[in-house]
Amino acid sequence: MKILFASSEAAPYKKTGGLADVAYALPNELANQKDVEICVFMPYYKSIKTNPEYEIEFITNFSVPLGWRNLYCGLFKAATAKDNWTYYFLDNDYYFGGRDSTYGDYDDGERFAFFSKAILESLIHMEYTPDVIHCNDWQTALVPVFLKANYCHMERFQAIRTVFTIHNIEYQGKVPDSFFQDVLGLNEYWFNVLHYVDCLNFMKAAIVLSDKVTTVSKTYSYEIRHAYFAHGLQDILQEYGYKVDGIVNGIDTDLYNPATDPKLFQNYQIGDLKGKAANKAALQEKLGLPVDVDVPVIGMISRLVSHKGLDLVEYVANDLMQMDIQLVVIGTGDEKFQNLFWRLAWEHPDKMSANILFDPVLANQLYAGADLFLMPSQSEPCGLSQLISMRYGTIPIVRETGGLFDTVPALNPETMEGRGFTFKSYNAHDMLHSVQMAVDFWSDKKKLAILVKNIMSYDCSWKEPVKRYLEIYRSL
Repeated sequence: MKILFASSEAAPYKKTGGLADVAYALPNELANQKDVEICVFMPYYKSIKTNPEYEIEFITNFSVPLGWRNLYCGLFKAATAKDNWTYYFLDNDYYFGGRDSTYGDYDDGERFAFFSKAILESLIHMEYTPDVIHCNDWQTALVPVFLKANYCHMERFQAIRTVFTIHNIEYQGKVPDSFFQDVLGLNEYWFNVLHYVDCLNFMKAAIVLSDKVTTVSKTYSYEIRHAYFAHGLQDILQEYGYKVDGIVNGIDTDLYNPATDPKLFQNYQIGDLKGKAANKAALQEKLGLPVDVDVPVIGMISRLVSHKGLDLVEYVANDLMQMDIQLVVIGTGDEKFQNLFWRLAWEHPDKMSANILFDPVLANQLYAGADLFLMPSQSEPCGLSQLISMRYGTIPIVRETGGLFDTVPALNPETMEGRGFTFKSYNAHDMLHSVQMAVDFWSDKKKLAILVKNIMSYDCSWKEPVKRYLEIYRSL
C-alpha cells in the first residue's frame, strides 16, 4: 500500500505545533508495517533550504497551473533511515523559499492552494501513484477538490482515495468568494462545494469531498458536531458524520523516553522515583526556585491563549499562589497572559517561574522534573503534553474534553484506577479543586509510587493508532 501524507509541517524539518510531531511519528510507524510505502509532502521552506545539516537532492521542476497563473515548482527529496519512507519538498521561492514565516501571511490561502495543487501535479512527474492521499488540516484541504476537479479524468488518478484529518477545527482556511476565480480557476460546479455561509471554506470542502474524515481523538469527533466546539461547521459535520471517525494520537516513545532522553539532568526508568526526584531538584535549582522535595512542582507547557484554559488560571491565580506549590510555566502567546505570569513570578519568586519562550530542552526537563502537569483547556482536539507528561511519570490534571478525556480517565484514589485528576465544567474553581485534590494525593507517597508506575507503563505509542489508520486506508 502506498500512502502520500500531505502536511504543511513535519518534524524534524519544520515544527510550529503538534501537527509536525504527528507528520513525523505516524509515517515513521507506518514505515514499520509490512507492505507499506510512505512519503511525506511538505513545502520547501526557507529554514529548510538554508540549513546545511539537511541532505536534500533536486529531482525535477515543472509548472503548476493555478487560476490564470503558471507557477514554477521544484521537487526535492530527502532520504530517511527507512527505504520505504521518503520526504518530498515542493519549492517555490515566492510562496515558501523566500519567506521567514510559516503561517500568518496575507496570502496564506493562495500559498497553500498552490501547495495542494502542486502535490497532485508532482505525481505526473514521478513514477509514484499513491493508493491514499492523507491530508491534514486546512492547508492541504484543497487536495480532494483539485483531485476531483482537475485530475480524475486521468486514469492513474481515478483509484486514488483521500483521507482528511482535522487536527484543529478552529482554523478552517477561509477566503473571500473572489478567490474562486482569481486563484482556483475551477468550473462553477465546484463553487457550492467550497462556499459556506459568506466565504469559501477549505475545510468544509475537504469534509464534503474526502472519502474519510478523521479527528485526533474519539471524543473530539463527537464534540465538533456541536456548535460550542465546531466554529460554525457543526451542520456540515452532522450531515457527513457517517464518514467521521476519531483516532487518538500517539507520541514517539523513542524520542520521549526518560531512560534515554539526553535533555534530562538524569535518566530514569519506569517507577524510579529517586531518578525523578533528582530531575526535580536540578530543575528547581536551574530556575531559581527553592530546592524543596516536600513541595510539589506543577508544570504547564502551552500556548498562552484563552482556549488553553489560561483565563481559568488567571481567575484563581492568587489562590494558586496561596497553596504550598511551585508553578512553572513555559510558553508564549497573548500579552495579558505573559504579563500575568511575569507578575506572579515577581510577586512570588519562591513559588512561580515564568519562562516566556519556546525551549525544547527546558520543556523536557519540566516534563521530567514536575510532579503534576496542568492542562485546563476549553477544547483540546487531542493534546500531546498529557501523554508526554505521563511518559515521564508526571501526573496530569486536565479538563474532560477531547483527547484529554480519552487519555486521562479520572483517578479513583481508593481502587487506583485511572491516570490523573480531572474536572468537567469550564470553571476556575472546579479546576482549583482538582489541583488541590492532586496536591493532597501527592503527599501520600505510597499511592503516588503506584500511580507514577501506572502512568509510565501506559502505552501512548503509535502502535494502536496506526492499526486504525491502516484499517481505514484498506477499507477505501
